[in-house]
Amino acid sequence: MPIKAFAKNSDSPRIHDLRHTFVVRRVMLWHAQGVDVDQQMLALSTYVGHAMVTNTYWYLTGVPELMAVAAEKFEAFTQMPEVCHV
Repeated sequence: MPIKAFAKNSDSPRIHDLRHTFVVRRVMLWHAQGVDVDQQMLALSTYVGHAMVTNTYWYLTGVPELMAVAAEKFEAFTQMPEVCHV
């Protein structure tokens, strides 16, 4: 995965571009390792200097690789047998 596209009028990556790439790559690695991402997001958010974890989650929206992972997980979920709640 290349570093996030640079801002318009910029020839080089900004610190925000590098942080975005780091967060996405870390989450992809956690998925590959079977780590519970939701359990690790607060630590990751703190590590990259976000005051709110929602700011870190924002980085994960619209990333094709992560959307593919989410789609695979959802597909697996839909294949699970239903549970009767009687």
